[in-house]
Amino acid sequence: MPSRSMVRAECRKMGLLVAVTAVCGLLAGPRAGAEPAPGRHDARVLMVSDIHFDPFWDPGKVADLATNNDWGKILAAPDSNGRASQFATLERTCNLKGNDTSYPLFESSLAAMRKEAAGALFITLSGDLMAHEFDCKFHTMFPHASADDDQSFAAKTVDYVVERLHAAFPHALLYAALGNNDSGCGDYKLDTQDGFLALVAPAIAAGFGEDETSEAVRTLIAGGYYSAALPAPFGNTEMLVLDDLYMSKKYTTCAGKSDDAGAAGQLKWLQRQLDAARQAHARVWVMAHIPPGVDPYGTISKMRDVCAGQKPEMFLSGDALPALLSGYGDVIQLAIFAHTHMDELRLLPGAKEGEPGVAIKMVPSISPVDGNDPAFTVAQVDAQTAALADYRVYAASNKTGVDTVWSEEYDFDKAYGESEFTAGTVEKLIARFAADPGAKTSAGESYLEHYFVGDASGEIKPFWPEYVCALGNYTAAGFTACQCAQEK
Repeated sequence: MPSRSMVRAECRKMGLLVAVTAVCGLLAGPRAGAEPAPGRHDARVLMVSDIHFDPFWDPGKVADLATNNDWGKILAAPDSNGRASQFATLERTCNLKGNDTSYPLFESSLAAMRKEAAGALFITLSGDLMAHEFDCKFHTMFPHASADDDQSFAAKTVDYVVERLHAAFPHALLYAALGNNDSGCGDYKLDTQDGFLALVAPAIAAGFGEDETSEAVRTLIAGGYYSAALPAPFGNTEMLVLDDLYMSKKYTTCAGKSDDAGAAGQLKWLQRQLDAARQAHARVWVMAHIPPGVDPYGTISKMRDVCAGQKPEMFLSGDALPALLSGYGDVIQLAIFAHTHMDELRLLPGAKEGEPGVAIKMVPSISPVDGNDPAFTVAQVDAQTAALADYRVYAASNKTGVDTVWSEEYDFDKAYGESEFTAGTVEKLIARFAADPGAKTSAGESYLEHYFVGDASGEIKPFWPEYVCALGNYTAAGFTACQCAQEK
């Protein structure tokens, strides 16, 4: 079986100060990417994902964190005696093979974001705020704790991550999605009307208009999803945020049972929102954590022979979400996902031939748990059309946050020669990749180099054709047809 390192495939109500900041950000001009076209007004946007903040990094401080809300003061204090050895023991106990985001790394990333994304109008945080094996670590540290204690500590972790981003960008709106690790009862586990959701909803919905905040809290508690307007100067543009954990094939309730109520309710809500947007001639961004479609890494690492009848690995339990989104390419300007920790793109083709598709931007992780360098994305967005015009990825020089230098990894426009990131340009890019099975063109080489941030070895190159088939085919049948056509 190939190793993982070989197959790493993959204008609402606003405060006056916010409005002034938005205008100043526009007047300052775009920091990321090429200069905007004449008549285009670009807004700066920060995209972050998979922070996986680990409050257990210094085990000697965890008891204070559990009983105190001033996490900043506790975490900023000098390391506890024996921190490194205690943490290593905790990691071994919970079978972890890599480190998530420590306090020093989180602070280093925030400082870099403030520098590189100064004047950002809003922030997208596409899930997995909490560390891996959070539940195991908590119960190892507190073996007699109750389920409510676990839930409370998990919620405090989410609140801390959100509050630090608000503090770093006090005048930017923050749109945060929850990921499969963001739960008070374990990875890929969550109930609808969950107590954890009730605890984190106020922090996630903070900063929106009064009516929006109230409704966002209600739907967040119901199932982790909500809608909020993008700020001025964006007009008639909504952000629809999902918790597609409920749609994962690994999902169970906190009691370990299967339940499709959360997914079904969310999809009904999403279709109502998209229908309303279409009728109002509005534009929409959609954000969730787990991407739709084929999991190339899972398919390749499990050596699935799809041309012999074996099914590829899929991220979600079914195609309901991508099928729904693909029917609204005229409404959805961008979809944001993450989860793989890699810098990737995808395309959901239009539901019918000739209809517009949906471009997917997959945001790299801050967490270096998979061996990747921490990274974040700074984008420029056309405020008139809500189209993603360009973006730059910034990466850390090391994985610790200590003496870390952050620098530009690459620029989308310069790497691929495309002036915007839309369904049309993503479709053209995928076609260029497909016509380059050896990944020998500059576009293919660029993708291989930057897919795994900080690793220029091109380790998915041997599986490049299979990987490319996953970029534009979200169904198992489509992926299989693409791959088998290449083998003829």
